[in-house]
Amino acid sequence: MRTVMTRPMPRQIATFALVGVVNTGTYYGLYLLLLMWLPYLLAHVLAFLLSMAGSFFLHARFTYRTRPTWRKFLLFPLTNAANFVITTAGVYVIVDVLQAGSRFAPLLASAAAIPVTFVVSRWIMV
Repeated sequence: MRTVMTRPMPRQIATFALVGVVNTGTYYGLYLLLLMWLPYLLAHVLAFLLSMAGSFFLHARFTYRTRPTWRKFLLFPLTNAANFVITTAGVYVIVDVLQAGSRFAPLLASAAAIPVTFVVSRWIMV
């Protein structure tokens, strides 16, 4: 069994949060760009998928200090499955139910999914 050298847990959480900020910025920039041509839910899905690929490589390198592999890359979307469901439902509720507008909806909806994403991400990457 191979032991992976990882950062101490508090440092991992801090790095996870920093990568999350970068990933959120990437996602949001893509979302706003795609929103000019696409309906908000399609813009959300495409921006989410593109930023998730970038997130995988950032987390592998900086958060967990592990070699990215195809296996981990293919499992990594599981880390975002709960995030995707929570944020997509949140965007829908904020835009269609609360009628609060689509511009900031993804940022508000994503906050609730962060703890779940960290736990699953750590399980897959380490």
